[in-house]
Amino acid sequence: MIHHLALRTHDVDRLVAFYREWFGLHEVRDSRPRSVWLGLGEGVLMIELANESEPSIAAGSLELLAFRVTVEQRQALRARVVLEAETEHTLYFRDPDGRRVAVSSYPL
Repeated sequence: MIHHLALRTHDVDRLVAFYREWFGLHEVRDSRPRSVWLGLGEGVLMIELANESEPSIAAGSLELLAFRVTVEQRQALRARVVLEAETEHTLYFRDPDGRRVAVSSYPL
């Protein structure tokens, strides 16, 4: 079970807006400008302010944050995202920081 995931960013507000809009995550804790916690099932997705000296996400990085969705949710998102790749069950795209994100209905 995941307790939390922490994503570092140079623009907390922009990244929070992305994950709220695309995945319907709700704010659990707002400690702006330092961080915002978004509900992620029983855990949280922490969006944290990166130090100016921290590097951005490397262009073309294949690290991945994948969300489980229904087939219907995946189909609805397909029409809204700029796809980087697609398989039978999964859509791949990038968040505003260039982080690779996926939505998958692959049966586990």
